[in-house]
Amino acid sequence: MKLVCYTVDGGDAFPLRPAPVTREWMDRIPDHHAYRCLPLNIANSHGWEIASPCALEVEWDGSPNLRGMAIRALDGYPEVSRVAVSLFAHGIVTFYLSYLFRTEPGWNLLATGPFNRPKDGVAPLTGIIETDWLPYPFTMNWQMTRPGKVRFDKDEPFCVVFPVRVRAVLETHPEIRNLADDPMLEAQANAWQKHRDEFHARDPATRKEAWKRYYFLG
Repeated sequence: MKLVCYTVDGGDAFPLRPAPVTREWMDRIPDHHAYRCLPLNIANSHGWEIASPCALEVEWDGSPNLRGMAIRALDGYPEVSRVAVSLFAHGIVTFYLSYLFRTEPGWNLLATGPFNRPKDGVAPLTGIIETDWLPYPFTMNWQMTRPGKVRFDKDEPFCVVFPVRVRAVLETHPEIRNLADDPMLEAQANAWQKHRDEFHARDPATRKEAWKRYYFLG
């Protein structure tokens, strides 16, 4: 499937790239053992990220008014208002993406902040956009969680996008079942739990040497 990314605003587009598996906080953990969590790695690199073309600071005084937020470029960027603005008040900062995205029929685009990359003082808001028909760009919004200042560095990602099927959630119906109703699956789950309990019962040095990679190997 193609994700078509039309540049807008004169073609001066912001950086668009595959989301990386790495995270600074994961790198800081001794032995980088956070990377042993395969679901975390998959989520980290799921989609494409859009990065800021400049370093900017958002300051919010806590009021619900548009004038309660100020956005400043920190590196001499000439037009910070074409990157981020206050449109909705209530501590919400809006980023322009510089792209008009189009997906194939039957596919939407989910837009949110970078996965597993927490940012103090501000949180990303998530949207699903009907990009299989929408003829204009959308924006990415973050909400300040308290009065104060937050900084977005140059080349820091502020949005991640990836395609999702239209109506996939509406057409999915969860079924609650007893695990004992599937003896083979129950046996596999019990065997995994037994190995895990035995592994965690070992001393830390032995666990480090014998770390198991069941999920990686399948």
